[in-house]
Amino acid sequence: MSLTLEIVTPEARVYSDTIDSVVIPTVEGEVGILPGHIPLLTQVADGELRVTKGGATHFLAVGGGFAEVAGDRVQVLAEHAITEEKIDEHAVEDALKRAEAQLRDAAGSDPAEFEHLQEMVRFAGVQLALKRRRR
Repeated sequence: MSLTLEIVTPEARVYSDTIDSVVIPTVEGEVGILPGHIPLLTQVADGELRVTKGGATHFLAVGGGFAEVAGDRVQVLAEHAITEEKIDEHAVEDALKRAEAQLRDAAGSDPAEFEHLQEMVRFAGVQLALKRRRR
C-alpha cells in the first residue's frame, strides 16, 4: 500500500506524489503517517516534514497550516513550504536579518504585522536548520 501526499501553500502546489510514509511536525509533536492510518485533522507547526519513498527520505521545511489524513490521502495546507533542494541559504539568511531588524522596529506597532514578522523569523530559522543539518 502507499499514500498520496499533497502539500499546498497559498502560492503553489509544493509537493505531490505517491509515497511510503510521512512525518509531519504538529503543534502536539511529530506525527508519523503510514498507509491505513486513522482519519486525522491536525495543526501543522513550523518544522521539518520528512517524506519516505522507495527507501529514500526527502525533507521539506513547513510552517503553519493544517494536515488531513483520509484513507490513503494526506493533504497538508501550509502557510509556507519549501523542499530542501530549493532552499537558498544565503537568501534565507538575508531575509532573516531583514525580518529581525523589522521585528525590533515593530515592537510597539500593529499586532498583526508583529505576528507576521515573527512567523517569517520562525520559518527562516526552520529553513536554515534543515539546510545546515543536511551538510
